[in-house]
Amino acid sequence: MAESARRGRGGGGAARRAERNTVSFETARYIERNIPNFEVLTEEALELIETNAETILEEVGVNFPENPAALARWRDAGADVQGERVRIPRGLARQLCATAPSEYTQHARNPARNVVVGGKNLVLAPVYGPPFVRDAAGGRRYATMADFNKFVKLGYMSKWLHHSGGTVCEPTDLPVNKRHLDMLHAHMTLSDKPFMGSVTEPSRAQDSVDMCKILFGEEFVQQNTVMTSLININSPMTFDDVMMGALEVYAQNNQACIISPFIVGGAMAPVSVAGTLTQVMAEALAGIAYSQLCCAGAPVIMGAFVTSIDMNSGAPTFGTPEASHVTYGVGQLARRMNLPYRSAGGFCGSKLPDAQAAYESANSLNMGLLSGVNFMLHACGWLEGGLVSSFEKFVMDADQLGALHHFARGVEIDENAQAMDAIREVGPGGHYLGCAHTQGNFKNAFWKSDLLDYKPFETWEDDGARDTQALASLRVEKMLGDYQQPALDPAIREALDAFVAQKKAAEPDSFM
Repeated sequence: MAESARRGRGGGGAARRAERNTVSFETARYIERNIPNFEVLTEEALELIETNAETILEEVGVNFPENPAALARWRDAGADVQGERVRIPRGLARQLCATAPSEYTQHARNPARNVVVGGKNLVLAPVYGPPFVRDAAGGRRYATMADFNKFVKLGYMSKWLHHSGGTVCEPTDLPVNKRHLDMLHAHMTLSDKPFMGSVTEPSRAQDSVDMCKILFGEEFVQQNTVMTSLININSPMTFDDVMMGALEVYAQNNQACIISPFIVGGAMAPVSVAGTLTQVMAEALAGIAYSQLCCAGAPVIMGAFVTSIDMNSGAPTFGTPEASHVTYGVGQLARRMNLPYRSAGGFCGSKLPDAQAAYESANSLNMGLLSGVNFMLHACGWLEGGLVSSFEKFVMDADQLGALHHFARGVEIDENAQAMDAIREVGPGGHYLGCAHTQGNFKNAFWKSDLLDYKPFETWEDDGARDTQALASLRVEKMLGDYQQPALDPAIREALDAFVAQKKAAEPDSFM
């Protein structure tokens, strides 16, 4: 299979014919910021948090349950291991983290859609993990593989989205032990953007690597990063064997992992911002250090999923000032570590794609841009605290990601931008609609939504007085109607199909 995949990567007559007959939809290049990051912490505060985090690792320690191999690695590295508790001497974790690269390229099967993670770049990826989906026609329901395929197609068709993501929804109609195969197959065949691998069991991570060897060629995968996958830490300070097992597989195969504490302030971390930042730093240090124990130089992203909690109901809250403070602060800490940073997204607690969803998501998206995030998971489609992937909200959020692109460009001050000739031409009391500068720049001067309505009231009313959710439903329908599958060498497709079929036949279905 790998040999045929390597031949396929060279093109082949069938692949070239398919490519000529396929429409290529425009995807914007990943964001390269030309604006400063927003920083909330002073140098003194940063040093205090870093010192406290190392104190936590040294005195309190972290747990690595049911993972004797991890405990042995830590012991050999010089940590104090007592049972499942690992206490890390001051300076050791930071020393280990130093081998992680400051940035890396994730390759897509279409090289034009490769992304560079790190530096001043921002890569946008869709919602991840919800077991439910929602649309205006069918309401809230358990997600299926058909829903999953639709989201992958929408992601492929979305101009401002750079990444196909991973578990854009959880297809509950498929066996738990086999659905990762179908999800990966969908990302690999329905889109040509970068994607994520499975982390729900180490063998599934290995399946992800093996499928990538078919898609890209074995040698290419050994030498390049073709997946960025999410490894959550069980906060507070527990590194479970399943996630760590997946991390071990990916690190040893040169594939990138997001090492991400999962923080609900007041429940899984202290209620104070400084206390939460200290715990996030300690957990990230330990997790990234462990990735480098598995394979020095393996690409990693320092992550932080951060939300606060409603103390009356216990429900997570989103778009709050406290979450912003933590997100900005972790961004500063990640830059001091010289590591890529993952956080933020289109977060909201609303049950519908309504005003609450819009307010909370706008706060979260802008916070992510200004905090220096390099990889933003959940950039579109998130609803109901992450329980629901919404089709309408997916396209609403994806449209707004265009505004992030334009804001990140900063303010141009070249001769054309200064517009001195226009100001001289129009003079006092005139208008700029017909002047030469406007005529020469109007097509690209302003970001334009492909979704929101700016018609006069009478025209809007004559068109059906549709609200944003109704407009989004129409856009979902249009995008899916316009979708055309990207070209893929038939030999590679056959090899992927055969791999999935063989793996599925090798064990009975399990829904547990």
